[in-house]
Amino acid sequence: MITRICQSLGGILLLLMTAGVCAASFTAQERETSRLHAWLDEQYEQELTRTPEQLTYLGRKERYDQMNDYSEAGWAAEVIAMKKSATAMADEFDYEKLSFEGQVSYDFWRYRGSVAQQEQEFQRQAYVFDQFSGAHTYFAEFLINYHDVSTPADMQDYIARVSASGRALRQLLQRAKLAAEDGIRPPTFAYDHVVRECLALISGAPFEQGEKSPILDDAEDKISSLLASGAINQAGALKLSRNLETVLLQDWLPAYQSIIDWMKFDKVNTSKHSRGVGALPRGTEYYNYQLKLNAQMDLSAEEIHQIGLRAVARIRQDMEKIKVSVGFEGSLAEFFDFVRTDGQFYFPNTDAGRRAYQDETRGFFKRMEALLPQYFGVLPKALLRVKRVEPYMEQDGASAYYAGGSPDGSRSGIYYLHLSDMTAQNKTDLETTAYHEGYPGHHLQGSIAMERDDLPLFRNIEWYSAYTEGWALYAEQLAKEMGAFESPYYDFGRLANEIWRAVRLVVDTGIHAKGWTEQQTIDYVLANTASPLTTVRSEVERYFVAPGQALSYKMGMIKILQLRSNSKKKLGERFDIRSFHDVVLGGGSLPLPLLERAVQDWLTRQDS
Repeated sequence: MITRICQSLGGILLLLMTAGVCAASFTAQERETSRLHAWLDEQYEQELTRTPEQLTYLGRKERYDQMNDYSEAGWAAEVIAMKKSATAMADEFDYEKLSFEGQVSYDFWRYRGSVAQQEQEFQRQAYVFDQFSGAHTYFAEFLINYHDVSTPADMQDYIARVSASGRALRQLLQRAKLAAEDGIRPPTFAYDHVVRECLALISGAPFEQGEKSPILDDAEDKISSLLASGAINQAGALKLSRNLETVLLQDWLPAYQSIIDWMKFDKVNTSKHSRGVGALPRGTEYYNYQLKLNAQMDLSAEEIHQIGLRAVARIRQDMEKIKVSVGFEGSLAEFFDFVRTDGQFYFPNTDAGRRAYQDETRGFFKRMEALLPQYFGVLPKALLRVKRVEPYMEQDGASAYYAGGSPDGSRSGIYYLHLSDMTAQNKTDLETTAYHEGYPGHHLQGSIAMERDDLPLFRNIEWYSAYTEGWALYAEQLAKEMGAFESPYYDFGRLANEIWRAVRLVVDTGIHAKGWTEQQTIDYVLANTASPLTTVRSEVERYFVAPGQALSYKMGMIKILQLRSNSKKKLGERFDIRSFHDVVLGGGSLPLPLLERAVQDWLTRQDS
């Protein structure tokens, strides 16, 4: 009897065979696809060696003492490497000889290179420091949440990374200065947020008297854990602490102080009133690129604006029905105000209220997790934690967010909550946002992609907003279909969240293509949502500094719903929601055109 073992790992087909029997069981297309996937893994490994932070996100400790190169020259070198890789792939592989899955991988790899090239072209248009995605808070978050310390060497690497963060921040400051020379500056409010957040990272010990700074507090906790485990003695702990304080004072502090000084100096050059990117040099061209990247449909700003207006009108009608069902006799605007201001919709602004918010969130996750097998064939292995945002970056009224775990499961996915001001956290948002960020949203999608072991690694890791945010918004509606939202007020919250995303189509295009003012935008959002002013102001500031990103939610949801509707029509009673979801989630964070091809391939196979 001939023994045969065929195993797929990270896209590499390992064949143990006797007399060629195993090879005969695979088609020529599968063999060529296996070869491509192995090649792509090699290419991605080379890319990872150039990006030590990405290695850490993957739970690996190579180059654990280093940070990425954030200079313009560094980014240019990376783009050149990606272009060379795409050219080499075209020379090495015949596209027509690949299986469908292989062709998807091929096209996805080319797409990544194309996006990187366009991002480099517009790199000075993208704000370096802002309150939504600015790099100034990233390094502390990275070290605190992702740099695991289990050995003395890990702690030495941590200290080296604190020092390297100073270098990276100086590189980013240089890029901000170059952009300013080109007339590219974020709105004035972003300067204020950045200065405040930077000050929070250099306040306290060892920079001044008082409580420990966030980074020192985290580092000393990690040193204490080494001491408690016996990995180091008291003298070793003291030496690590002294070395850490040295680099904090010599590298960390001056880098942040330079950013603060420059932001204060340059603030006078910002415009009196907040402007969208359309008013900046090359702004229209840049915004059109962002539309294409984030909507991933061939639509103009005006077309997206009109889609948003129609969606807002439709959702308002659904809200009217809930308003009537709960016996509220006023107008929808008055109902918005009622939900926005009535005390029953808020937890106390106390530590007990914050714990209650987190406990209720965990309860919704537990109930949803039990329902998942009815709607998904493949389920994630990674755990999901609920955690309050660290104090140094917590913002009143800011949105909750998800941070993914590691592929090996050693780091859980985390759902982060901003709870500094409970008067900005309306209860009716709680359930919807939990489903968006956790189950069946980001955590489910991201973990399934990361855990799949028969694709090239980059497809497990890469993500694009139209897919990931589109899925998460779709997940909110799906949760309703699964039996969630028993409270009519929480169901109103679901609609309130959906209308948020529809409103974004209107206001994002309004800001960046139509020249809407900050107050005009705030007024429109307040008129069409039930969110408190603090939250609205925070969200509107986000839209000003992240052009196009807010479009991805609704546009991606529209595409997924279209694919589901078309699949139902084609398959009729044969349509299986579990299989459909496995197809949508099984290929990684695909660009929407590639996702559409994957669904079409699945439909074709149903008839074969």
